[in-house]
Amino acid sequence: MKKTLFALAAGLCAAPGLCQEAPKPITVSGSIGLVSDYRFRGVSQSDKHMAVQGGLTATHTSGFYAAVWGSNLAGWGTFGGSNMELDLVGGFKTPIGGGALDVGLTWYMYPGGASNTDFAEPYAKLSGTAGPLNLLAGVAYAPKQEALGNFSNTPNSRGQKKDNLYLWGDANAGIPGTPITAKAHIGYSHGNPGLGPNGTSVAPTGEYFDWLIGADYVLGPVVLGIAYVDTDITKRESAYLLPNFSSNKNGSSIASSRIVFSVGASF
Repeated sequence: MKKTLFALAAGLCAAPGLCQEAPKPITVSGSIGLVSDYRFRGVSQSDKHMAVQGGLTATHTSGFYAAVWGSNLAGWGTFGGSNMELDLVGGFKTPIGGGALDVGLTWYMYPGGASNTDFAEPYAKLSGTAGPLNLLAGVAYAPKQEALGNFSNTPNSRGQKKDNLYLWGDANAGIPGTPITAKAHIGYSHGNPGLGPNGTSVAPTGEYFDWLIGADYVLGPVVLGIAYVDTDITKRESAYLLPNFSSNKNGSSIASSRIVFSVGASF
């Protein structure tokens, strides 16, 4: 009887279209890119120099995912160690209405650097469409941690813990008849002003806006990008952060406006 069932199953699968390979429960995707300046929430993390970046994401059919992403660093503060950022991300994404809800946590690491510079930041993102626009609204809240506190050579600063809030919105739309996508971003940071344990800060002046407007040109798996990036952080507001908050090249602010070019590929 078993042999008959096996033979019947084999015959059915031999017929075109009756048997298909089961979808894999986990898919892995990746990206690699080069940017002329690594801007994190409007502030240069690479001293206005180029940065090489890349990441991998594993996604389960249930909606859960895990990712790792890295970039070289320089300039703003002294990151120490290998002078790089390594982000570990875990989350869950599910359809909702005509869009999607994405919740998770990012763990920011600086390998080989001071241990008290690493911090965790939960986030939630809601995406959808409005006509030709693809829209996304996000909130990221990092609870009180030592990496977000002020630091100086005084007993009162040691072990200090602060929190940070970041709100942002993104929009993009393809230009009909072209491989070009226009994009825009605005973000708002609210946290602890001053220098963190390694001379860095998630919200350098405590409260500020950052924004971006640009376009991407798609060439198959390769995307060429250009963007105007800026913040409302003035020289006066950031004066107390000097010399950390200035470029090693010419002393200019690392939060001033800049045209950023990028090239990336997905696989």
